[in-house]
Amino acid sequence: MRLFAVLAAAVLAGAGQPASAEQPYPIRPITMVVPFAAGGPTDVMARILGQHVSQTLGQQIVIENLTGGGGSIGAARVAKAAPDGYTMVMGNLGTHAAAVGLYKNLSYDPRFDFEPVMLIASTPMVLVVRKNLPTDTLKDFIAYAAKNPGKLTFGSAGTGSSSHLTYLLFTHLTKLEIQHVPYRGLSQSVNDLLSGQIDMMFDQVVSATPHILAGGVKPLTVTAPIRAAAIPNVPSSTEAGLPELQTIVWTALFVPKATPKPIVGRVNAAVDQAMRDEAVAKRMAQLGADLPAPAERTPQALGNLVRTEIDKWVPLIHAAGAVGE
Repeated sequence: MRLFAVLAAAVLAGAGQPASAEQPYPIRPITMVVPFAAGGPTDVMARILGQHVSQTLGQQIVIENLTGGGGSIGAARVAKAAPDGYTMVMGNLGTHAAAVGLYKNLSYDPRFDFEPVMLIASTPMVLVVRKNLPTDTLKDFIAYAAKNPGKLTFGSAGTGSSSHLTYLLFTHLTKLEIQHVPYRGLSQSVNDLLSGQIDMMFDQVVSATPHILAGGVKPLTVTAPIRAAAIPNVPSSTEAGLPELQTIVWTALFVPKATPKPIVGRVNAAVDQAMRDEAVAKRMAQLGADLPAPAERTPQALGNLVRTEIDKWVPLIHAAGAVGE
C-alpha cells in the first residue's frame, strides 16, 4: 500500500507539470521570416542555412518573405509572435539597428523585443552602377554626380534597408544630390539597374558578385578598409579615396522575447553546426559572406552587437535628417 501511494503521488505530480515542459522541440515546421524579397542576400543566406538546420532539428524550415518598411514589417511580425520557437526572423543591420533611428513610430525595439540567437554573417556593401554609365572609378562617379545634381537615381531595398543606410552615409560624406528610389526588395532594384532604369545602388557583396562577374554592372568600390575576397579586383573605399565610407552589413537570427532559453540554445547549436559544415562554409564564402568566429556565435555576443550598432548608427541617421514616420 505504501508503494502504491508513492507511485500514485508521482503520477499526480507529473500530471501537474506544464505540457510544454514535456513536449520535445520542435514537433512541427518552423517559420523563418525573411523581411526582404526573395533572391536578395538575406534570403539567399536564410535558405542555405535553413536547409541544413531543418535536417538537424528534424523539422522543415519554411521561409516566409514579408517585405515592406525596409524590413521592419517582417521584424515587427516576429516581435509579436508567440515565444515558442516556431517563428523567427533573419534580421540585419537595417531591421535591428538603423530602424531605431529611421522610424519615429517603430512598433518594436530590437534591444528588448527579441531574444538574440546568433550572428549569421557579415559582408561589406559594394557600389555598383549601370554598365553604360560613363564612369569607371569612384572619383569619376563623384565628379559626374556633382556635375549632374538631382539627375542620377539610386535604388534601394526600401527605406531603412542596408542599401539605403549606406546611401545616407555616402551622400552625407560627399554632399551629392542623388534621387532615392525605394523598392520593396533588393531584387527589384537590381533588375532595374541591370536594365538601365536606375543609375546606381549599394548592394551587398553576397548578392552583387554574380552580376559583377557576369558584366551586368560596373563595381566602383567596396565599403570596407580592405578588398572583398569574392571580388578582389574591386578597390576598397580606402583605396578609392573615401575611407569614411565603411558599412559592414551583418545578418543575424532572432526569436520573440521570452522564448525559453533551452529553445534558443537548441536553435543556436543547430545554426552553429551548419556553419561548421564545410559545404555550407564554402558556399557562404563564395557569396562573399564572412562567418562569425566561434566566440561571436553566442546569443550574448549578438545582443551586444545590436546595442553597439544602435549607438553607432542612430546619431548618424538623425544628423542626416533621415527620420521617417
